[in-house]
Amino acid sequence: MKLRRITRKRATDEVYEALREAILTRGFKPGERLQVEEIAEKLGVSLTPVRHSVQRLCTEGLIEIRPRSGTFVATLTKDDIRSTFEVRCALECLAAELAIPRLTAKMLGEMDECLVLLRKAVTSEEMLRKHELANSELHRLLLEAAGNQRLVEMYGGLNAHLTIARIHASESRKTETAFQSKEWLARFQQEQAEHEAIVAALRAGNVSLAQTALRQHIYRAKDAMMATHESVSERGNERVSKTKGEVSPSVRRRSHS
Repeated sequence: MKLRRITRKRATDEVYEALREAILTRGFKPGERLQVEEIAEKLGVSLTPVRHSVQRLCTEGLIEIRPRSGTFVATLTKDDIRSTFEVRCALECLAAELAIPRLTAKMLGEMDECLVLLRKAVTSEEMLRKHELANSELHRLLLEAAGNQRLVEMYGGLNAHLTIARIHASESRKTETAFQSKEWLARFQQEQAEHEAIVAALRAGNVSLAQTALRQHIYRAKDAMMATHESVSERGNERVSKTKGEVSPSVRRRSHS
């Protein structure tokens, strides 16, 4: 992992931003152990700003400090994903209510530009990243249109956890031909229809319809993310079992039959 060296005076802020960016852009993977001394050396700073940054990221939930074990990039449980999406739904539904009276032709035009990008087929990891950026931008535009800075800040902290969950999902795709699968194509088409419905309801100025469309979109995404998380966890457990040389219960049963 390459990290740019820190040269500015506000070392703690710079280190914090560098580490946060590395976590949210897959430079550090979920569950990866972080060596504070090594990070400080790569960034060209003392241990103090790195430790302060780690504590700050720990407060945000992006880093976990485990007693007698070390410092790790956070991982999410199914309960974490469920609760995060529930709060996300509440915030975005509130944003829709606040945004509709404030929406301008320019704002709606920017949302339409996102829809154009989201309609493009995804056939590679690079295109997937562009798709995710357009997806995030569409939701960011909704939050910005609400005109409530505290709401934007709360969503920003929440979005970090959503990004961690998406990283889990992207790791699972590396072992699949996901972009060609019927499941992926069906999910892609469903997501596209949901985005179209959200923007259409916002354009029509219908708060109730916009909130219904948002709930459908967000809770469908929650269910998909939780299913992916469960699949990744099962694969991880299988790898651990094989590494330890464990025999599956079914094999043991056969050996004693």
